[in-house]
Amino acid sequence: MIELKNIYFTYNKKSGKNFCLNNISTKIREGDFITLLGPNGSGKSTLLKILSGYFKPESGTIKFNSKPYQNIPVKSLSKEIAVVSQKNISIFPFSIHEIVMMGRTPYLNMFGVEDSEDRKIVNEALKIMKIYHLKDKGINEVSGGEAQRAFIARALAQKPKYLLLDEPNAHLDVHHQFAIFDLLKDLNDKENITVVAVSHDLNLSLRYSKKAILLDDGKIAAEGLPAEILTGKNIDSVFKVSSDFVLTKSGSKTIIVNSTSI
Repeated sequence: MIELKNIYFTYNKKSGKNFCLNNISTKIREGDFITLLGPNGSGKSTLLKILSGYFKPESGTIKFNSKPYQNIPVKSLSKEIAVVSQKNISIFPFSIHEIVMMGRTPYLNMFGVEDSEDRKIVNEALKIMKIYHLKDKGINEVSGGEAQRAFIARALAQKPKYLLLDEPNAHLDVHHQFAIFDLLKDLNDKENITVVAVSHDLNLSLRYSKKAILLDDGKIAAEGLPAEILTGKNIDSVFKVSSDFVLTKSGSKTIIVNSTSI
């Protein structure tokens, strides 16, 4: 479990003010599928970087399985927590296989040479993400959806218990948005990988996540089951839009945004 208690963080280190995360306390339990929701600038990506250990809070504590992050070696933490960033651009013509093999870095020997076990794990990750047939293609030669699968496969090659993703469906068409979240749900259901994903899509949160954390101005505005916290009142208050809810033929709730409320 990852536990955050009274987390404060600011990019303005000198003044120590203008906290972009303000007194954040929450728990990420094994088996969770969590979406981090909120408007631009609400602290979603910053919170994800705190969870990954990339950012250190100004104050407060963050623990992994009851052990403070600062007491865990970076290599050890990277075997437990993998990150898929929002901007994954390679200026080098790496093949997809090479990209995914980078996920084995925490496990490589002192000479940085992979062995048969590393290659086996990489091939498994490629197959899970359904891109094994593309392994020899250059990362810059495939579609955006295929590239995103490659970067998720790289994270899977770390064999993590926790997978953190910053807007994994950004810049993808509707088909690939659902395809990526279908794969994440499979990882959560079948591999018991805990998923924490930043998203702007409230309906994807309703459809896929077990828990949502709604952020507003660096604070947690609401937290819980998506269907319970994504109310008209909360959506209006946080996103400044009015909304309605409709039931689909399958009985699931869908949010319809009508207009801005300001």
